[in-house]
Amino acid sequence: MSTTSSTPTGVPGTGHPARGRITALMVSSVILAVALVAAVNLAIPTLAASALRPSQAQLLWIVDAYVIVFACLLIPGGAAGDRYGRKGVLLTGLGVFALGCLASALAPDVAVLVAGRALSGAGAALVMPATLALTVGAYPAEQRGRAVASWTAATGAAGVVGNLGGGLVMQFLPWRALFAVPVLLAAVLAAAVAAVVPRVPRHPAALDLPGAALLTAASVALLTGVIEGPEAGWGSGLVLGAFAAAAALSAAFAAHQLRAARPLLDPRLFARRRLRAGAFGVAVVFFGLFALFFVNARYLQDVKGFSPLLTGVAIVPLTIPMIVVSRRAGRLRAPVAVAAGLAGNVAGLTLLSFADAAMPYPLYAAGLLVMGSSMGLCLPVLSHEIMAALPPERAGLGSGLNSAARELGSAVGVAVMGTVMATHGMGAGYRVVAAVALAGALLVLWWLRTGGRGPA
Repeated sequence: MSTTSSTPTGVPGTGHPARGRITALMVSSVILAVALVAAVNLAIPTLAASALRPSQAQLLWIVDAYVIVFACLLIPGGAAGDRYGRKGVLLTGLGVFALGCLASALAPDVAVLVAGRALSGAGAALVMPATLALTVGAYPAEQRGRAVASWTAATGAAGVVGNLGGGLVMQFLPWRALFAVPVLLAAVLAAAVAAVVPRVPRHPAALDLPGAALLTAASVALLTGVIEGPEAGWGSGLVLGAFAAAAALSAAFAAHQLRAARPLLDPRLFARRRLRAGAFGVAVVFFGLFALFFVNARYLQDVKGFSPLLTGVAIVPLTIPMIVVSRRAGRLRAPVAVAAGLAGNVAGLTLLSFADAAMPYPLYAAGLLVMGSSMGLCLPVLSHEIMAALPPERAGLGSGLNSAARELGSAVGVAVMGTVMATHGMGAGYRVVAAVALAGALLVLWWLRTGGRGPA
């Protein structure tokens, strides 16, 4: 679908001389795009009590409007970077992201807030593929695994940065400042990218807009069914119609992709076991992580009585092991690292399912520590599996697929946790999420161990 330049500038095989600064800017852009999801989750209790008076379903849409648009436009975003130049697309993405944040900051009602979130998600979809492709392209081949690990660590650590930064903002400023601050940060990053990052050659890449529209519509229909179920009723026309539409649109998307000369995401690519295992594994991990982020603020603020700032600080045990362990994940064989990481992910979710008003914070922090360590162990390996399954000239597709898997997993995790929690409580939500994560982990490990069908 897309192509990349393996060494965008400098002496072939040596990488770019400014690769350290390029990596810092790319990591910062990733953190900004992903941190906003966690920050908004932290603000859920404040938003619920605000003058907007959103319903439970509207709260889920405030979170997921950003994430689902982000996910569905990531692969077209990667193709746009290949076709029009990754630096230019990155700058455009930062601008669109800032515009959406500004609309959210000024929103007079929930509808405008959700629309602004969706626009910010579209901007983030242009940012993310460009950051990974530019990071990988700035390094010689033998150092790209480490570069991918740095980028992957940023995607995980961004959630914690969002909690800390969001907690600081929510402690001292109105909720609207949570969306105003990223406008300024995006402007600073855009200026730095314009000055430091080199332009790389453009390559022919088809933009499958009908495919992107079908994928987005199918995803929105699926989330509509999941999110609206508790309030509208699982047997209501709205919910049943949403699930039926999701199935029909998904079938139409698959048929379109099989017919298209340059598909958005050729289903036949998933015959490659490394790509299949990597993409699904990334989705499983972020499914659990963002289910945690959605409920964490409500638990710590509403049940434990923490302030917004203390809530942000309280999630720090998730980040330190994530960063430390991710730098050592490459020393283990891929199946071992993935098995240990996915098992730890399920164990952490299971431990957190027992959280209640009586649980001491150190025990809660232990669950966060287990999840952070498990993510640091398996995410770099899973991301590398995706990139390694494709030739260098298709790195744009690999980076887009990696990011799309992460965001789709995040969106579904938020929707499932919020839906189960609304009717059965937080503990049940964690147990359902843990069960789904376990089933997904077993499938990923089966693919890695047996190879399933198709080439590596």
